[in-house]
Amino acid sequence: MIDFRSDTVTQPTEAMRLAMSRAEVGDDVYGDDPTVNNLQDMAADMFGFDAALFVSSGTQANLLALMSHCERGDEYLCGQQAHNYKFEGGGAAVLGSIQPQPLNNQTDGSILLSDIEAAIKPDDVHFARTRLLSLENTIGGKVLRQDYLAQAQSLAFNRDLKIHLDGARVANAAVAQDIAIADITQYFDSVSICLSKGLCAPIGSILLGDERLIGKATRWRKMLGGGMRQAGIIAAAAKLALTDQVDRLVDDHHNAKALALLLAEMPEFTVDANLVQTNMVFATLADDINPKMLAASLADKGIIISPSRQLRLVTHKDISANDIKVFVNTLKQLMG
Repeated sequence: MIDFRSDTVTQPTEAMRLAMSRAEVGDDVYGDDPTVNNLQDMAADMFGFDAALFVSSGTQANLLALMSHCERGDEYLCGQQAHNYKFEGGGAAVLGSIQPQPLNNQTDGSILLSDIEAAIKPDDVHFARTRLLSLENTIGGKVLRQDYLAQAQSLAFNRDLKIHLDGARVANAAVAQDIAIADITQYFDSVSICLSKGLCAPIGSILLGDERLIGKATRWRKMLGGGMRQAGIIAAAAKLALTDQVDRLVDDHHNAKALALLLAEMPEFTVDANLVQTNMVFATLADDINPKMLAASLADKGIIISPSRQLRLVTHKDISANDIKVFVNTLKQLMG
């Protein structure tokens, strides 16, 4: 199957499978799984933080960060399209009693600094206490500029806010700019990095922060049922995600650009290839095409998409340059 739904569908590499089978393990709740401990130490050192915590998912990493930065009745500022606001089940509000304050995302994925400034609540009993600014990079496949991150950090510091990065695809953002991941994470008090998307690990995310925040997050993780036992088995694959899979993301970006250019030549799609910065292509279907029927026809040919009027097509390790050609030729056959 050629699966364009998401980079979460990536299969672990053979090296990951071998490392998992040979992993040295312990009980991570007791803190004595050597492979988990090594992963956490390695990640903290790579990205310039005091400490790191290995967790089951990006959603959990973001929730732990929000609950560790904020207390009940506090609020965090984020984008209207932020994953930790829109796509994580309202966990911050439901489980943390933390109020989200969503702000409009600009076309480049950023939030206007003036909007952030205006949304910070005064110290008044009528308002939730604004404690945290949360950004996402990449967001919808778009890369936030480095100068914008520096300005956002300065704003947060001057207004006594902490700043969190949902860095589920921060490796894509770094590769797209030909910089180190640490060049991005330097602007944040905490960062979540998903290892099971383009980096191909089967399970897991890393939460980065100072020792106090990671200590709180560890307690919340246990309370939320996220304490894992012999987690070194999956941590072994997660280590290889960070050491072996970052540089190859450039291939996914090239394939996404190639796909966008090919679709732009077809009258049935509206695509702006200039907007493709990383591994996501957004293509709008012509009004006379039924998205569900198209998805069903493609599935019969061994190609999976998420049916929508605006298609999101995601490239990853398990989609080759030839798969892109097969997909486009199949589309032409179906629409011809």
